[in-house]
Amino acid sequence: MPRRLSGLPSRWIVAAVAAAVGSWGGPAGVARADPPAASVYSRRQAATPDTTASPPPRAAAGAGISAGIGAGDGAQAERIVAGALAAISRSDSFTARIRQKVRIGDRVLVGAGRYAQAGQGEERRFRFESMLKCDSESFEHLEVCDGLFCWTYRRNGPETAVLQRVDVRRVLDQLGQLRAPEGVDPAPYLGGLPRMLWLLRESFRFNAATAADFGGTSVWVVEGAWVPERLAVLLPDCAAQAKQPDGVAAAALPDGMPWRIRLAIGRNDLLLRRVEWLGIPGPRPVAAAAVPEPIAVLDIDEPQRGGPVDTAGFFYQPATAGLMDVTEQHVKTLYLMRP
Repeated sequence: MPRRLSGLPSRWIVAAVAAAVGSWGGPAGVARADPPAASVYSRRQAATPDTTASPPPRAAAGAGISAGIGAGDGAQAERIVAGALAAISRSDSFTARIRQKVRIGDRVLVGAGRYAQAGQGEERRFRFESMLKCDSESFEHLEVCDGLFCWTYRRNGPETAVLQRVDVRRVLDQLGQLRAPEGVDPAPYLGGLPRMLWLLRESFRFNAATAADFGGTSVWVVEGAWVPERLAVLLPDCAAQAKQPDGVAAAALPDGMPWRIRLAIGRNDLLLRRVEWLGIPGPRPVAAAAVPEPIAVLDIDEPQRGGPVDTAGFFYQPATAGLMDVTEQHVKTLYLMRP
């Protein structure tokens, strides 16, 4: 009988299974400097550089991801990611199909979903839905913002489903008290794809950008490493090592926790095409020579800005049984994300 995934104790696994979109801001990545492969677990082929555009910054060396990374590389990588965030956040509408793979030990979960948003500022509405499945269980995640509340529904395998809501007005009021810049996008403080991207940017610093071809699209492959202070909070025993120049080794992290992150971002439109999280799967301890590999992948297919959106998807009227209003808790944890 297959081992129940929902019974595993790792919070990193829970974060990965919860649609790779949620409040933690992480799962999965890749170890070398070649571009994302078409399959999460397929053997990688060499990158196909795009030689038609301006010369890209230096790529990280194959075995040592930090090798050859200069200050200019990090600055450009950060600008590319900031541009990708703006490309979605500043769009009057945005839609995409979502595909996912998550590896947990010797199990692989595959999923799909959709994302849609419309409106700007306080008028922003969004819907982010995803379903992950393996041979014996399924994991469902749904976020809907209807302008009044941001709803989150989660069902992890046979466990009791969780339904939560956050009062949008309270979040907007708190942003005012925090002296957020005028016209700040509230979506990253509520949910959806903007929040996932902003939280990734809060937890990782991007320090390498490489021009490559991804499925016929010219992309930047941007890589990032943990912010030492963030990792130290999550893993207090590794706090000292996290602050060292080389950081914490991939083999020292728990199963299911990412070591680095990689994004594929269109060079012409700055639209995000893929998020990969890199780690070493399997029981601990692992050999020091173990090579990190993708432990989760989020593909954003058919991204479209400015097109029509079915606004009916932004209406959500769930049964109130078991509903938890988590506004107070959510507001207390808000802080202004870095620009």
